[in-house]
Amino acid sequence: MFKWLKRKATLAVTKQLDLKKEEGTVDQQHLVTSDLQHNVAYIKGLFQASSDIVFRSISIGKNLEVNAFLVAVDGLYDKVAVNENVLKPMMNLDFQDIEETELLTYLEKSIFSISSINKESSMEKGIALLMKGDPLLFIDGINSIYVLGARAWEARAIDEPVTEVTVRGPREGFVETLRTNTSMLRRKIHHPKLQIQQMVLGEMSQTDIAIAYIDGIVDPGIVAEVKERLQRIKIDAVLDSGYIEEFINDAPFSIFPTIANTERPDVVAARLLEGRVAIFIDGSTTVLTVPHLMVESFQYAEDYYLRPYYVTLLRLLRMSGFLVTTLLPAIYVAFEDYHKEVFPTELLISLAASREGVPFPLLIEVLLMLVIFEWLREAGVRMPRPVGSAVAIVGALVIGEAAVSAGIIAAPTVIVISLSAITGFLVRGLAEVATKLRFLYVLTAGIFGMYGIMLLISVLLLHVASLRSFGVPHMAPVFPLTWREWKDFIVRAPLWAFDRRPGTLGTTDEIRQTKGLKPQPPKDQE
Repeated sequence: MFKWLKRKATLAVTKQLDLKKEEGTVDQQHLVTSDLQHNVAYIKGLFQASSDIVFRSISIGKNLEVNAFLVAVDGLYDKVAVNENVLKPMMNLDFQDIEETELLTYLEKSIFSISSINKESSMEKGIALLMKGDPLLFIDGINSIYVLGARAWEARAIDEPVTEVTVRGPREGFVETLRTNTSMLRRKIHHPKLQIQQMVLGEMSQTDIAIAYIDGIVDPGIVAEVKERLQRIKIDAVLDSGYIEEFINDAPFSIFPTIANTERPDVVAARLLEGRVAIFIDGSTTVLTVPHLMVESFQYAEDYYLRPYYVTLLRLLRMSGFLVTTLLPAIYVAFEDYHKEVFPTELLISLAASREGVPFPLLIEVLLMLVIFEWLREAGVRMPRPVGSAVAIVGALVIGEAAVSAGIIAAPTVIVISLSAITGFLVRGLAEVATKLRFLYVLTAGIFGMYGIMLLISVLLLHVASLRSFGVPHMAPVFPLTWREWKDFIVRAPLWAFDRRPGTLGTTDEIRQTKGLKPQPPKDQE
């Protein structure tokens, strides 16, 4: 009876596979055969050196008529779900209550109570799904694999991102699991127009990549460009978002980033609502968003949860802090070496007295202090957190005080480098850029003075103005000048004033909210 059933099922499946072969939709090199022993031998030969692969032989039914074989990766699948919803019902099945021709349909619709189950006829595709956590079930006489959707592994709990701490607002951050991250985005945007499309990158890592955007808001050309750039990536592994960023960057040799990144779901949701595209990478807590504008580096998520007047003050502090962290050491070197006449007489005498006995030229002194600060900062980051913060603080105090006392470094130099270092943390998105510019400006100031600094500023402004991020001007709304979008640049206008989305992103729907939402007190009743 069961031999006839197996033969009939094999003929039916083989007929379907022959049709797919003619259409070219099936990988003909590694097709699943109806011979269970052949499939098992192929799987065991492939994973014979792997100790974490689980092999389980099963007999369907109490009378041991049909054999099956389960393959899974230990630690990547839900053992309880597979045992209770697949293995146990199959082993306890009573064939006397089932017609021969209805066995396969009965297994799929009445026995497999797991939430997701699919058929796969390509051995190669099935193994790829196995490596991602889906157990595979082979049944003798069937030319297909049952892919059981029972992925489960240990994951880090959702917590506040360390690098983007806020006083007011959501305190959840992305984790290393792709589906958890996309579900967190779905919790922010419930509309069905939120599209999340998945692809695989990395020949060896087979990393899942998800592209998220809001259909009807984003420019379709930007979505197409993102997909095209991602599909061009042909590498062995994608282990973090940084791998993707370097391959899709518009200006790979520029020191200014043209791709934004964040660990906060609310930030990603806000950027998608403005017409951007987000790129999720499985195994990474950082999500990339494009296009990226320079102004985004001075905007934090908390800016839209606080009152506009205070936020405007904070943005002015950030922008001035960025100028201080990049230019203060260079201006100090230029004025002290080339333009002493700008200092008041009393201050000039004080500076000269403080540098008396210092053995190094001012340029070498400033560069030495900058390098020492970078050493301390890097040591504080790499060491264990409780020890790292103590080393950074104590090291800076002890080294700075000892260097001044020994006459190796002048006290004004320590003050200048300290101010430059502290203000460098005000703008998180440009912290790396600030470090590079700080050294570049100091070297230029030491050689050419203020004239060199002004020339370098002009060259950098021209360079930044020429940058594009997926076709969008990086310096918008400054270059090109768009006054309507200045309401969210230096000054943060009230939220009821944001009636339109940024026009520079080319959104298909520019209307963000209706006009006339300004709150007003109730009118006096006569």
